[in-house]
Amino acid sequence: MQPIQILWVDDEVDLLKPHFIFLEAKGYQAHACTNGQEAIELVNSQQFDVVLLDENMPGLNGLETLAILKTQHPSIPVVMVTKNEEEHIMEDAIGSKISDYLIKPVKPSQVLLSLKKILDHKSLISEKTTHNYQKEFQKISLELMDINTHEGWVAFYKKLIFWELELQELDDSYMMEIFENQLKEANALFGKFIEKNYKNWLDFPDSAPILSHRLFKEKIRTKLSTGTPTLLLVIDNLRWDQWKTIEPILSNYYQKKEEDMYYSILPTATQYARNALFAGLMPSEIKKQYPHNWKDDNEEGGKNLFEEELLHNQLNRLHVEGKFSYKKITQLRAAKTLTEQMHSHKEDLLLTVVYNFVDMISHAKSEMEIIKELASDDKGYRSLTESWFKNSPLLEIIQTAQRLGFNLILTTDHGTTNVKTALEVVGDRESSLNLRYKTGRNLKYPSKKVMEAGDPEDYKLPRLGLNSKFIFAKEANYFVYPKNYHHYASLFQNTYQHGGISLEEILIPFVFLTPK
Repeated sequence: MQPIQILWVDDEVDLLKPHFIFLEAKGYQAHACTNGQEAIELVNSQQFDVVLLDENMPGLNGLETLAILKTQHPSIPVVMVTKNEEEHIMEDAIGSKISDYLIKPVKPSQVLLSLKKILDHKSLISEKTTHNYQKEFQKISLELMDINTHEGWVAFYKKLIFWELELQELDDSYMMEIFENQLKEANALFGKFIEKNYKNWLDFPDSAPILSHRLFKEKIRTKLSTGTPTLLLVIDNLRWDQWKTIEPILSNYYQKKEEDMYYSILPTATQYARNALFAGLMPSEIKKQYPHNWKDDNEEGGKNLFEEELLHNQLNRLHVEGKFSYKKITQLRAAKTLTEQMHSHKEDLLLTVVYNFVDMISHAKSEMEIIKELASDDKGYRSLTESWFKNSPLLEIIQTAQRLGFNLILTTDHGTTNVKTALEVVGDRESSLNLRYKTGRNLKYPSKKVMEAGDPEDYKLPRLGLNSKFIFAKEANYFVYPKNYHHYASLFQNTYQHGGISLEEILIPFVFLTPK
């Protein structure tokens, strides 16, 4: 194995011999030169892994040499070594993207630590992360067997996502495979937990987690403060891991005051979960109290066209007084228009914005090959979300809200999951088309792989007709009708879908933030 090549540039190079001896004993090969011009020529003619650069040299000084090196070789790590502790020197060096800054006199051990941080950083983190996860693996497996409360599942899922985000940086397929098997096992047990407890939660809400229809009353209403406008941002399909991915970007503008999960209702689909969120009612209650605001699966037309009206009615029932506005963003132009008009909402108690882009990503993935390639797995899905968010009009809306002093509530209506295994379902013409849930009459399906709601009214869901029922896919399964079965099974395999039962679909973020 070739030793790591170091170039040390210093006009007093004779004083560095003890350092060179120490570094060579540690497996590094050190080269020396006495001025900036020679350093530039050496870097142009041979390969170096890192350059240590004295700041105060005759001729080209350290900062001038650094500027030329970074122009010609932007990826080479440079450590600035100097006697000068003046702040502007440090700022200039940091602004030029140095990798480290050492103040003379430096000890050999300080140089070694700097080199390890730069050159061995990734491998050291990888080794430590792998070691820590291996220690936690058995503990997580034992903990999984004992979860029997909705709070326990929230805490466990947070831990799982923490480790998933840690492991994704390693590029270690073996460790990720171990994690994915653990997540698969967790989803199997979570499906059984939901099947056992969900109906009881609807019958006895005092012992239930916060579900979609109670989110506004239990969580959002308490965050509204007279005199401080609040932006309620509902990002459709936003999963917990995606929230943790965009959180560092958001932290530049907002400070987190509360971070939690709540449980989406079933089906974990927009027309059910989001309508329940805005109405403060379960779907069957919406249909009964506001029949003109509800469309069943088998009816033509948009299923989420009355969110503003449903929200207005809920605010009235909750006696929330104050001006409120509602915006739904489905196009780029609408987002830019809202950014320009944000100042006109400063007197609002609540500005509610539904932003559909993450939902577009997940649906597009089943139709566009380029999206399939970019988001072939959860890591890619998170990366795509992060890239979009950094460059999106949504971030501009958030930045503008921060400047105007808005508090921010960020949440969603349901998550989404990557589906792997097709299940054949037989139904009549009235049966719904969703891949993770079905509703209709005379449904035939593999009963062990689904959760059945035999009487929809018991689950506070609208009945399509006599003998109609709902079924929900568990784990990574998805439903395909017999006609052209193999075509559709292949088309939708490894795509992101929602409507069923999984940790990713049901346990979703609720975050309250205040402007920095």
